[in-house]
Amino acid sequence: MPHWQAKDPDQRHVISRRPLQDSVLNHPSLSQMPNRCQDKSEVVRGGGGRRRRSGKEAKCETKQGTRLELINFEPPPSSKGLVLHRRPGYGQLGTKCLVKANHFLAEISERDLSHYSVKINPEVNSTTLNKVIMAQLVKLHRDTDLGKRLPVYDGRSALYTAGLLPFTSKEFVVTLADEDESIGITKEREFKVMIEFVAHASMRHLCEFSSGKHVDTPLEALKVIDIVLRELAAQRYISVGRFFYSPNIKRPQPIGNGLQSWRGFYQSIKPIQMGLSLNIDMSATAFIEPLPVIEFVAQVLGKDVYSRPLSDADRVKVKKALRGVKVEVTHRGDMRRKYRISGLTSQPTRELIFPVDEAKNMKSVVEYFQEVYGFTIQHPHLPCLTVGSSRKVNYLPMEACKIVEGQRYTKRLNDRQITSLLKFACQRPHEQEMDILETIHHNGYNQDPYAKEFGIRIDDKLASVEARVLPAPWLKYNDSGKEKEILPKVGQWNMMNKKVINGSTINYWACINFSRSVQESTVSGFCHQLVQACQGSGMDFKCEPVIPIYSARPDQVKKALKYVCSAAANKLGGKELELLIAILPDNNGSLYGDLKRICETELGLISQCCLTKYVVKISQQYLANVSLKINVKMGGRNTVLVDALSWRIPLVSDIPTIIFGADVTHPESGEDCSPSIAAVVASQDWPEVTKYAGLVCAQPHRQELIQDLYKTWKDPQGGTVTGGMIRHVFRIHSKFHAFRCVLCYVDYFKELLLSFQKATGRKPLRIIFYRDGVSDGQFYQVLLYELEAIRKACASLEPSYQPPVTFIVVQKRHHTRLFASNHHNKSSTDKSGNVLPGTVVDTKICHPTEFDFYLCSHAGIQGTSRPAHYHVLWDENNFTADEIQSLTNNLCYTYARCTRSVSLVPPAYYAHLAAYRARFYMEPNTHENASTRSTTRSNGPCFRPLPALKEKVKNVMFYC
Repeated sequence: MPHWQAKDPDQRHVISRRPLQDSVLNHPSLSQMPNRCQDKSEVVRGGGGRRRRSGKEAKCETKQGTRLELINFEPPPSSKGLVLHRRPGYGQLGTKCLVKANHFLAEISERDLSHYSVKINPEVNSTTLNKVIMAQLVKLHRDTDLGKRLPVYDGRSALYTAGLLPFTSKEFVVTLADEDESIGITKEREFKVMIEFVAHASMRHLCEFSSGKHVDTPLEALKVIDIVLRELAAQRYISVGRFFYSPNIKRPQPIGNGLQSWRGFYQSIKPIQMGLSLNIDMSATAFIEPLPVIEFVAQVLGKDVYSRPLSDADRVKVKKALRGVKVEVTHRGDMRRKYRISGLTSQPTRELIFPVDEAKNMKSVVEYFQEVYGFTIQHPHLPCLTVGSSRKVNYLPMEACKIVEGQRYTKRLNDRQITSLLKFACQRPHEQEMDILETIHHNGYNQDPYAKEFGIRIDDKLASVEARVLPAPWLKYNDSGKEKEILPKVGQWNMMNKKVINGSTINYWACINFSRSVQESTVSGFCHQLVQACQGSGMDFKCEPVIPIYSARPDQVKKALKYVCSAAANKLGGKELELLIAILPDNNGSLYGDLKRICETELGLISQCCLTKYVVKISQQYLANVSLKINVKMGGRNTVLVDALSWRIPLVSDIPTIIFGADVTHPESGEDCSPSIAAVVASQDWPEVTKYAGLVCAQPHRQELIQDLYKTWKDPQGGTVTGGMIRHVFRIHSKFHAFRCVLCYVDYFKELLLSFQKATGRKPLRIIFYRDGVSDGQFYQVLLYELEAIRKACASLEPSYQPPVTFIVVQKRHHTRLFASNHHNKSSTDKSGNVLPGTVVDTKICHPTEFDFYLCSHAGIQGTSRPAHYHVLWDENNFTADEIQSLTNNLCYTYARCTRSVSLVPPAYYAHLAAYRARFYMEPNTHENASTRSTTRSNGPCFRPLPALKEKVKNVMFYC
């Protein structure tokens, strides 16, 4: 087995130019880690250029007997010693233009604010109730004890004022009328509120930070400004995190099953190069429609419930939909008491009786409502709602209740509801711009009494920002086609007169039809046209399947797959199928996931699924797109950058460079036990950087840090063993027998590295790491943990092997939008009215000091495009702004699944696809029994790992 050999023994690129900051490395939790390289090189930055001052090369020594104990190491508790990468200068490449951004400049007073602590007794866990208590206190005491100050309160323990209060410490008594939901009686509750001075909150640091001075981010000051600007909005609208919603912003639209879509807006204060800005963006989400409960139930079930009793299955479905929903009674005139539903009775209303006194005299619900309220129950065949505590359950007839307005729906939406919500939310750019301006006008920030109190003014105009449109890259196709090179126009092109640059070969394939509504002749015709499309694109695809098309029932997917593989192997004399084409029903439930799991983790078979609607009505565009997917799944390449082939990509083409993409996907809301899935992909061809192999693993629920980038563990027979997701890409030889670790996929490393070495003959001498799914507040944590994991993985191969790393976070879940400065100028927009693909912004609305930029790399299809936000946290490769922006934009044209530039850099996109695919690998219905997957141990959570990918699947882009 080959070992790593450097082409040049003096190759300086092997050594890290700048390891983690000494102050961070000396932290106890990091300094104890073995194999640390001490590098004395220093990088001097200035303007837009680069110059380097190097000392001696780094040396790494590992003492004999050193124990590698890096198992689930935690990042340091403090990150003050770590400074994120500073902006090296501004980009100049591209055609300059002006765009507008949904940022509104904020002016603040430099005078210090006062911070007070708040303690409420008895303790209240609800921030909403806390704010009600404080509002009542301010109402009663503002003009007297509070010295006419108008404070703002965060709902927990902090209160802020624009000047000192007349006291240092004071206790207030506040009385509230509280409605008890369990008994429906209003009573008074008394709270003692202690307000005590803490400190002055300085605004000077915030002003310095916004002006570009290198000071720590003044989080406390930003928090105060944010609270001030949210105070009035929280009183006017329904608050959901940083979003505000109201049925009055735009008329709600029904989306099915008793739900409706509400329009709202996002609001956040941000430090930018221009100072402070208020970021406003439009939003939409699902709320429960304020219907009579009986009408809501009819919509949930989709049938008449007024005359027919509910079945057991109906009752379970209704109970799930209503649990936790707040309702108000309608049978008592103007007395509309509110209750929260805890459940549903198993009996119909006409059979329900309950004790009316201590003597246990019983009365039916029907009689009680008639005698006490004069209310005749019209639908006694329906069950009652149960409200109150488990100790004292109260019954409410469905027809006597109405759902309270303003309850956000937090459970999973079905496909039809998602489609309706997206249609409601979708706005063309000029429409969204007008709605944002209308929101600013309607909120009237400059008339806001809280903003006035604290000396805050908000501009009412969108920020005008200088942007550049980067040129599209030339793409290379196979020389056998009529068009060998193509320059995409407005972010798109097609496959006409072109052949993929490296076509795969498919000799043995088969087809299974799981759709009962499609005749075998139709499937045969579809397969014939698909084969022709693949051949036309440059693939060597055998015309006939190994065995005749096989029809199977969706509930027998495993049996069908095993039969087809066995029948094909018998006919081929032991050779295996290479590709399976599966025809699925349009609504196929778990069939797709089951098929992928079985094919990729049990059979080692590449599959391509096609929905019935595309088989019945064949589109040449659809066939062309499917052929692109099949080609990369089978190991081919569709296109590469001309600059890559001509060795002209800065800081990629000069030395062997590997590009990583990483992402973590989390379970949907409501799944409290399912693991999160981490995925890492890595380019396997250099200099082309278009083929990516991937690794996936399960990790603790909603854990964002990727646990398995590098791991060590103890082998009872072989001593210390190293592995992990990064090492798997590099590792080529191990003298230890690696046993199966719960969290590690140590069996994957060899194939991934060998595929890279086969294409390059070299090990990577530079690493570029695109990390998706990280919020601003996680930057330091992710960088410290994952960069150190990369370091350890490299050092475990060779003590001195430390290639320079560039670590870039990619964000799509932000709320910055870019609009053309003139929507009527067609030359400055694409067909959808969005800014042109390649539009990049690294001035004004970007971070005051750190290296970030917004890139809209794709052409919009509908709605308003969302640019990707790239934040370079760490850069030992010394990229200029133009180099990293151009590289990122050009890579967006190499996405394998379509002939369009995409909105997210492909390595990060592929990692997302791989993580999403891996969720299907979890055994069916495990979410219903968490004990089979997750237990708690003294040293942390232990859960069932994902099944390993089979040999034939590992090194191809199976996730496409």
